[in-house]
This record gives sequence, structure tokens and C-alpha cells, in this order.
Amino acid sequence: MSSTAGYSSEAAATPVAVIGAGSFGTALAIQLARRGSRTRLWGRNTAEMAEADRIRHNPRYLADCEFPMTLVATGDLDAALREVEDIVIATPSHALRATVDMLKPRLIAGQGVVIACKGFEPGSGKLSHEVVAEVLNVGGASHPYAVLSGPTFANELGRGLPTAVIIASKDDEFAKRVAHRLNGGGFRAYTGHDVIGVELGGAAKNVIAIAAGTSDGLGFGSNARSLLITRGLAEIRRLGEKMGAENETLMGLAGLGDLVLTCTDNQSRNRRMGLLLAGGKSLAEATAEIQQVVEGVKAAPEVHRLAQRYGVAMPITEVACAVIDGRMTPREAFATLASRSVRAEAK
Repeated sequence: MSSTAGYSSEAAATPVAVIGAGSFGTALAIQLARRGSRTRLWGRNTAEMAEADRIRHNPRYLADCEFPMTLVATGDLDAALREVEDIVIATPSHALRATVDMLKPRLIAGQGVVIACKGFEPGSGKLSHEVVAEVLNVGGASHPYAVLSGPTFANELGRGLPTAVIIASKDDEFAKRVAHRLNGGGFRAYTGHDVIGVELGGAAKNVIAIAAGTSDGLGFGSNARSLLITRGLAEIRRLGEKMGAENETLMGLAGLGDLVLTCTDNQSRNRRMGLLLAGGKSLAEATAEIQQVVEGVKAAPEVHRLAQRYGVAMPITEVACAVIDGRMTPREAFATLASRSVRAEAK
């Protein structure tokens, strides 16, 4: 496996596999291929992958984003993984463990793993890197790993519009290697080492985005949206402090940046979920209308459980959970928030 020292276009051309052909996985595969990596995009549906490879785009998710010549779509997992240097996992968080279980017998020593999932494992509340660590011997010489997050709508990334992410790893050289694969052409890849902060920011912001969408759906206006973003960030920072995340990370791309994006633009599935719930749709009806995984729905109870475990007050998250599971109407949730007693902002 190549090192990041003297990273070159030749190193960038070593194969990389993207596991998960949803919107974000497809967009990452397109960017990797644009920057010179020979890229294999794998999806479970063999027929859909064959058609995507034939017509040179993914019609199910990113129909207007053309595949570069160096991108191959395939439903053959063994072919996707053959001789690859790095593997990017871009499945929904609830499917991560099953995906890594499937990959484990096929991996060889030294292959790097990049986790591009934003969420917690349902039930256990584990962060994505914790799930991967349980299944694989990650880190060190066996499988260096990194997490990738930031304010990234897949369609804009796939179309080559300006975008930035952070790639966090305890292995600085691996983080740089991944960043060099992606960086350029309007795409900015930063590196860091705060794996917990990057993952927490990318997952918890989805819950706040549901609350922000609900507020807008009820017609509460821009002031209320700004309030939810600001106090939502305070909740995430409080939890992050207890979990060992760095405040600088949560004020950066993976925290504040992703939070603002997800709360304010209707490309966000989480924001749209809030809008639909405020409009009287049930959770099942809203999910059917969106037609894609809404990570905040699954993340909300896990964030709430973490808040209870660490003794952190997260009132916005708490009422978002109550709306999602039907214990409160959206109006009742906001009435509950409005009735909270006076306190210092820094608390």
C-alpha cells in the first residue's frame, strides 16, 4: 500500500471502492474518479448497477450527475474490492454493521477504511467508528481508518459545485492520503484527528434539522429557526464535551457547518421530515413521501439516550423525539420549549 509521502497522481490512480450506491456514495465516487482515482461504486442491486454503468449515471439518485470515465458501477462485491487500496463505506448508519460483516472476510491487511455514514447504530447508540472497530481490527497496520463528514448535499457534490469536508483519523498519514484523493476541482478536503467530534456533529445535527423544519412548517419564522440552530448547537457542544469531542471541531465543518446546511435548505431530508410532520403527516406518511432514509429519525432516540447517560440537558432533542414517536404534536413540543424557565445563555 502506498504512503502519503510524496503523494502523486500515480498514487491517486490506485483503485478505491465506494460501498453504497445511494446519493452520497455515488457523489463521493464521482469526486474520487474526477480527481484521478480508479473508482468502483458498489450497490446491492446488480441490475441497477449494470444499468448505471451502461448509461453513465445513477438514475435512482443522481440522474443529472455524469460518471467520469474512471468510475465503474458494479453489483459484484468481489470485483469492486479487487486490489483496491482504500474502501469508502457510504451506507445508511443502520446498515453499517451488516455491511462491515460482509466486507470482513474479503479485506486484506493494509487496506484503509473511510467511514462516510452520519448516524448512530440503532439500539446500541454506538458511533460508526465504534461499530467498525468491533467488527474489524481497525487502526495501525491492519486497517487504518478515517471518518468523513461535513456540509455536503450529494447533488451539489456530484455536479462539482464548491464543497468542503473534514477527514478525521488518528493516523495523520492516512487522513492526508484520503484528502489528496478527494481534494481539488472546487472540492476542499481538510484533515483532523477528532474522530468523535466529527461523527457526533454529523449525526446529532440531523435531529436539530427535524426540529427546524417543524418550526418552519408551523410558520414560526426566521427568528425561531435561528434560535433552534444556535441552541441546538449548544446542545451538541454540551454532549460533545462529555464524550471527549473538541469544541473546535463542533464549531467547524462537521458541526456548525453541517448544522446550518441541514436546517436551512430543503434538499435536507431531515428538514423536509420536519416540514411534513408540521403539516399533519404521520411519520410513516412523511417517510413514504421522502422515499429515502431520514437519518435524524433513527438518530433522535440515540442522542436522547446519550444525553441521559452523560447527564446533559438537550431540550430540543427531547421534544424532537416526542414528536417523532407521536407523544407530542409539533405545537405541543414548541409550547414545551417556550415554557422553559429563564437561565443564562452559557448554561
